[in-house]
Amino acid sequence: MNIPVTRKDLMIVNMGPHHPSMHGVLRLVVTLDGEDVIDCEPILGYLHRGMEKIAENRTIIQYLPYVTRWDYLATMFTEAITVNGPERLGNIQVPKRASYIRVIMLELSRIASHLLWLGPFMADIGAQTPFFYIFRERELVYDLFEAATGMRMMHNYFRIGGVAADLPYGWIDKCLDFCDYFLTGVTEYQKLITRNPIFLERVEGVGIIGRDEVINWGLSGPMLRASGIQWDLRKIDHYECYDEFDWEVQWQKEGDSLARYLVRIGEMAESIKIIQQALEGIPGGPYENLEIRYFDRKRYPEWHDFEYRFISKKPSPTFELPKQELYVRVEAPKGELGIFLIGDQSGFPWRWKIRPPGFINLQILPQLVKRMKLADIMTILGSIDIIMGEVDR
Repeated sequence: MNIPVTRKDLMIVNMGPHHPSMHGVLRLVVTLDGEDVIDCEPILGYLHRGMEKIAENRTIIQYLPYVTRWDYLATMFTEAITVNGPERLGNIQVPKRASYIRVIMLELSRIASHLLWLGPFMADIGAQTPFFYIFRERELVYDLFEAATGMRMMHNYFRIGGVAADLPYGWIDKCLDFCDYFLTGVTEYQKLITRNPIFLERVEGVGIIGRDEVINWGLSGPMLRASGIQWDLRKIDHYECYDEFDWEVQWQKEGDSLARYLVRIGEMAESIKIIQQALEGIPGGPYENLEIRYFDRKRYPEWHDFEYRFISKKPSPTFELPKQELYVRVEAPKGELGIFLIGDQSGFPWRWKIRPPGFINLQILPQLVKRMKLADIMTILGSIDIIMGEVDR
């Protein structure tokens, strides 16, 4: 798409590679005509660690601690998708209590992710105060994670057939208190940000994506719902036990950066509704399907077997993946997080392909920033919500 150029002396500017603690190490090569953006080329790969290849050389149980490093702000979702695949392949039932615990953890993780989207997004467009506010609430979410899983960010909590441990004594009351407190926090954000005239000037009508365009680009999550499409995998795929709760899909029809902000703010309030219902209705019973502890294991493994590679360690239980292929997906905070998995009757996956929402949502960035001003690049990039850990994998 060529854009008419008014002057000959175009300037090519490197934006980035950004600092890793922001959205990740992303480099944008921007062609400018004065303040106007003529072209923008995202350059990826600075955070590539070969996550898909590592998966093909590990059993699922060994691979679980790795997966939280894809999207390190929504860690529970990467764990959920990693155990959902083998569960579907092996037709393993998850106990009701475990399913409820999973939903609570997933929605808390969604809130934590949206909070750490909101703070840097506001800082990018010049508002520093919300950046400090969001850490106040996010620390409380991480306190809850730490009490339940022992870890604040990289939890290693989900297991094939359930979760690693039951909720500790008093955790449910603590979580209910957080829910009540957080709703006042969301109201505070809306008062502070939503009607702020400077904020509205920066985001309203910036980075508009039409309804047909958003489908053609394959975007998902808040990017899709902000363009007027009510598509949420929690309603469509009926995974875990989301059908048992009363909640609404958040959507807007404008398709601009403001609509994406409103969708995410609405989603945080809906997540609290789901968590409150799950906490009040959580059933008793086991938190893990103990039958799958009896993994297929030979009594006397051969000397050259896989287990003897790690002779100093207690061998991890191997879960044999049946010879078939499967695509599983969950509604992560950034969009549709999916895995294409091929088993071949061994402990290792034959193929493990990750479909990260951030990578696919980022594709539309060059088109959105053309004909915009230089300052709008940060607004549009912030509203897309990317984490380079999952973009580069």
